Amino acid sequence: MPMEIRRLLRNKPGIWDLPELPDIGGPTSLEGEIQISQQESALAIGAKKGWYGVNGATGLLQAALLALVKPKQSVLMPRNIHKCIINACLLGDMNPVLFDLPFLEDRGHFVPPNISWFKSVLQAIEKENVEISAVVLTNPFYQGYAVDLKPFITLLHEKNWPVLIDEAHGAYFSSNADDSLPESGLQAGADLVVHSLHKSANGLVQTAALWWQGNLVDPDQIERSIVILQTTSPSALLLASCEAAIAELTSLQGKQKLKKIISKARELNIQLRQEGLPLLENQDPLKLILHTASIGINGMEADSWLISKGMIAELPEPGTITFCLGFAIQRGLTKVMKNYWDELLSSNLERKTFPPFTKPNFPLITILGTSCLSAFIADTVKVPLEDSIGRISSDLISPYPPGIPILFPGELLDQNRIDWMIEQRNFWPTQIPSEIKVIS
Repeated sequence: MPMEIRRLLRNKPGIWDLPELPDIGGPTSLEGEIQISQQESALAIGAKKGWYGVNGATGLLQAALLALVKPKQSVLMPRNIHKCIINACLLGDMNPVLFDLPFLEDRGHFVPPNISWFKSVLQAIEKENVEISAVVLTNPFYQGYAVDLKPFITLLHEKNWPVLIDEAHGAYFSSNADDSLPESGLQAGADLVVHSLHKSANGLVQTAALWWQGNLVDPDQIERSIVILQTTSPSALLLASCEAAIAELTSLQGKQKLKKIISKARELNIQLRQEGLPLLENQDPLKLILHTASIGINGMEADSWLISKGMIAELPEPGTITFCLGFAIQRGLTKVMKNYWDELLSSNLERKTFPPFTKPNFPLITILGTSCLSAFIADTVKVPLEDSIGRISSDLISPYPPGIPILFPGELLDQNRIDWMIEQRNFWPTQIPSEIKVIS
């Protein structure tokens, strides 16, 4: 944690538990210390204006989308969008238009598209004659996969479409502490960027920030949307944590500290590979992807085994475990991970030969036949997964973590989708139900 927050927490219990007093204000107040702090943080990070959030990246992503898209309008987004965005579509009666992504069958991961893939998406949108009001992109993905956003944003701005970047897992990219880090959406020219300050900076849980720049989005509309979704009694402790986390990302001392952490993380990655651990390539040095499927072990079973040893992963999945190194120097971690890996190899966990993880048979773009909201509030019946072919889903089904939906309200269930979901139940038995709600 930043030193300021550590000092604050050493004070008398509750001294930081303040209401929204006039001198302090809140994220949408016209004046007060929070307003001053937000403006200073925005300038430091390279944005025109910013807002702190106390409901995680979720609350600010939803507020941003409500500010961008009116009811019945369409918003373009990747297939692996976080479920909070779909929930925003429900709240605002927006129509999500989903585009498919490349898929790596050896591990079961979606990865970011290249610019050629994205141009094909835009051509398909044009062919379908869909009128898009805004675009949401996710960068980096949960596992640390990232791309250069600038060419994508340039293409979208040529169409006069505002761009919201879900950069929840890449807040520290905006620090520019290391030349080889992926570029933040802010530097790439996005109109709105949301950072989770507890996922990818050193803020307390629930802290986040929303940044605005450009001239395609009305900041007053953003504030109105934040007011709708955010508590009128934001935690002063969480707001202070937002300020301290952003100061760590933007101050000279904070950048030097971060540069050292990144360097140590890269050394760890190299050492673990030399010790034989099957780590996969990504673009975020603070995320390590352990490829458990390469030795025939389900990542979720390996995760349970590691938890019993005291090692907690960020993201277990059927084919991999992703570790988040965080913002502390992990001394002796190479030896610890190597020892656990050797024990895992000799454990009695079931081994199986993983077939390639099947790519879901999604079209390049999916336009829902029924709006998300209409499907969500419709009269429904529960039917076995096998009997839902030809029906329209009322369910949002999302293995969690990471909260990436595999089925949206309003989607038509065809044979390919059902076959794929049944196959996925073998990997996520407690996360994908055997029955789903469909419109009656």
